[in-house]
Amino acid sequence: MEVRYYDLPFGITTIDTGFVRPGFDASHLIVENGQAAFVDVGTSYAVPVLLEVLRRKQIPTENVHYVIVTHIHLDHAGGAGVLMKHLPNAKLVAHPRGARHLISPERLMKGTTAVYGAERTKVLFGDIIPVSRERVIEATDEYRLSLSGRELLCPDTPGHARHHVCVVDKRSQGIFSGDTFGISFREFDTENGSVIFPTSAPVHFDPEKMHASIDKLMTYQPKRIYLTHFGCVTGVPRLADEMHQGIDQFAALAQSVTAQGDKRRQELTEGMEQIFLARIRSHGCELDQDQILKLLASDIAMNVRGLEVWIDKSEKREGK
Repeated sequence: MEVRYYDLPFGITTIDTGFVRPGFDASHLIVENGQAAFVDVGTSYAVPVLLEVLRRKQIPTENVHYVIVTHIHLDHAGGAGVLMKHLPNAKLVAHPRGARHLISPERLMKGTTAVYGAERTKVLFGDIIPVSRERVIEATDEYRLSLSGRELLCPDTPGHARHHVCVVDKRSQGIFSGDTFGISFREFDTENGSVIFPTSAPVHFDPEKMHASIDKLMTYQPKRIYLTHFGCVTGVPRLADEMHQGIDQFAALAQSVTAQGDKRRQELTEGMEQIFLARIRSHGCELDQDQILKLLASDIAMNVRGLEVWIDKSEKREGK
């Protein structure tokens, strides 16, 4: 078992869950006066890694008080049920729209299996088991948690998913953003800092709500963002501007494509690749194009599927 984690200031640790590839998917551990909380947990395959980090840090499993999932997509929350079995005193914290699917995951599993097939779902995400209702906290907008007196605020932040919360941590002046504040991979960092993109994964992508959620997060004046994909980024006002630009680019791309079926998917894929490549090149990254596209392949494919769903929903509303 390979364990990769990165200790940050303010008692925060970025843990690589190993999903897809190294440096792609993170869980964050917050420790305050010996008490601990996880924010996002990856799939069930990540659970041994998370427990090993606790062991190395000499944090008893009894001292983990919260497992907070920003939303219920399985790269963020798939391992929650398995992890909770090892944490006797922890409460699972989730958006009210998502909590019920962690208590009764049958519908969640059915939807995932419909996309990937039963065999591929098992390979990617492992076991998904329910969490008892009495161990679940439904985090309504700006729900407050206390971790040994350290306030963690959970604002409702739709746009990527309707069941999305972020976690505002006043102690670090940071926000654990799940997917609301996009994705930023360390391979693309340059002397200009980090480069960031929205993520339009199915099925709830909503540009207007995503813009509003970015603006809402900025009212907390964060100095750093802790991304599930991947790790801590700073220079937040610039990144927020890039997020707004990227959201508009995604929407414009979707609205520009008139083809249907495989042709539509091909045009969306080519357009998405160009958006990513142009932004990364303008940022000063000198990786070759094939390497960039390889690192982004799963994100591009998922974003395209999300835009397809958004197009279909928009056309249905307009009666086309």
